[in-house]
Amino acid sequence: MLNSIRWDADLIRRYDQAGPRYTSYPTAVQFNGGIGSFELLHALRSSRHASRPLSLYVHLPFCANTCYYCRCNKVITKDHGRVLPYLERLEKEIELVARHLGPDQVVEQLHFGGGTPTFLSHDELRRLMAHLRKHFNLQDDDHGDFSIEIDPREADWSTMGLLRELGFNRISVGVQDLDPEVQRAVNRMQTLEQTSTLIEAARTLQFHSVNIDLIYGLPLQTPERFAKTVATVIALQPDRLSLFNYAHLPERFMPQRRINAADLPSHADKLAMLQRSIEQLTDAGYRYIGMDHFALPDDDLAMAQEDGTLQRNFQGYTTHGHCDLIGLGVSAISQVGDLYSQNSSDITVYQHTLDQDQLPTTRGLRCSEDDRIRRMVIQKLICDYELSFASIEQTFSIDFKSYFRAVWPQLEQMAADGLVELSEHHLIVQPAGRLLVRAICMLFDHYLTDTADQRYSRII
Repeated sequence: MLNSIRWDADLIRRYDQAGPRYTSYPTAVQFNGGIGSFELLHALRSSRHASRPLSLYVHLPFCANTCYYCRCNKVITKDHGRVLPYLERLEKEIELVARHLGPDQVVEQLHFGGGTPTFLSHDELRRLMAHLRKHFNLQDDDHGDFSIEIDPREADWSTMGLLRELGFNRISVGVQDLDPEVQRAVNRMQTLEQTSTLIEAARTLQFHSVNIDLIYGLPLQTPERFAKTVATVIALQPDRLSLFNYAHLPERFMPQRRINAADLPSHADKLAMLQRSIEQLTDAGYRYIGMDHFALPDDDLAMAQEDGTLQRNFQGYTTHGHCDLIGLGVSAISQVGDLYSQNSSDITVYQHTLDQDQLPTTRGLRCSEDDRIRRMVIQKLICDYELSFASIEQTFSIDFKSYFRAVWPQLEQMAADGLVELSEHHLIVQPAGRLLVRAICMLFDHYLTDTADQRYSRII
């Protein structure tokens, strides 16, 4: 079966390493300051001329409290007065971007991330959605995928009713862990009742899909405790579930310095948590999509993987990878054609730039022909677990084996180890290799160096 996984402790021990998650190729690590607003505007005009559909990402960075594990770009404040100045600049950015796009370009996908998007008041959320609808052609909510990240501590039934009224039809709920001691260690106290109430509201209000995020490797977690959390979450029957590996990098992420490293589980315990969680989820009928993501068989992601249309972008696995992705807000990333661009990650710089009627683009990258070839290879492997060499050869007029002759011996070793099936015509990731697909993709990454360990989390 496409979703089958085989746990092989020896292969995991040998191939588990630090590496990119490949929400893009090249990854954001390769972005440079040579890309600015001029390049983005040119790409937007090309998108308009091609009438390509759109996906919008809106970053709302505010949080009332710090979760110690968090690596997101956020502003911790209890002052709701900080929202309006940001919202005004965000509206300016929406206007500047929309000016260069066409009214026939349909927005198929919309995602509000953060931070905590529901930190905004009901009136502010209404205002923002009205502004988006004024300047973009949003698909109706029966066909579009309009999602928002929810912190159950910051939302209730009335919030859910408002979101459904505004057109949102998918929610992603942050849970991480339900054990009170673990929650206390990461400063995120959240009851099961708060979470289940929101999911009940989503079902009643006919949201199309519910995703729940969990993290393994947090302080004070044990395999037994985490198994209880997973079992409880399965009982809530989310359509999708994400199971992330906590990477402790306090030298890069200041909030993580408040975690006691002595409380972190051992690597062996982390592996036990992951193995047990996979068993629990697959026994409950969830399919392993890849890269920590699981979905029920009738979910869009699972069906797209079955028919070979699953894709991956900065929002993770998606059925809308054919869209140009427009990122709005501080630190947001856009992918328009072959251009990647990112807004300033400094909220002060972001707001000041928009006050000058300029887009806040500060870095990015334009894909070369080699980037496009490798991007397609990695995308096929990470979404389909298989790669027809002929498809690459026909698209780019290359001989696959000659082009990648430098990595062929390593591919042959992976085939001998049982990670992949390798022939003259194709590469198929085997069940034992699916948890390690990032290691396979890394062979095709032109930019990886010996310093990769310092920038990326481990695969497992």
